[in-house]
Amino acid sequence: MDTIGDFLTIIRNAIKAKKKVVEVPRSYVKTEIARILFEQGYILSYKIDDIKNFQGSIKLALKYDPATGLPAIKKLGRISTPGLRNYAGVGELPKIINGLGISIISTSKGIMTDKEARQHHVGGEVLCYIY
Repeated sequence: MDTIGDFLTIIRNAIKAKKKVVEVPRSYVKTEIARILFEQGYILSYKIDDIKNFQGSIKLALKYDPATGLPAIKKLGRISTPGLRNYAGVGELPKIINGLGISIISTSKGIMTDKEARQHHVGGEVLCYIY
């Protein structure tokens, strides 16, 4: 099972349905991706909820433009999959739309954006991209 791919698909489907809040099962990687989405301004907020079950869940408040109603996330996709891992060195990290978007990298120093990975001079597994 590709839990990160499922997480991204849930967000994609919620945006198409114009939902304001979406709830997904919690894991460390999903929590870190939600943190990055919040820090980069792609979602309004996120909340970790441990009450429902043993695993817990993450509630994401999706962000839309108040004037036009367009979502802040235009496109998000999975790069590295369980069947085909995609690793990149610090010099090979992808730039999404010439730096306007972000790619999320799993490095030895934690999960971070491509810009942070370049600053820390580390490479790793390229998980997904967002713009």
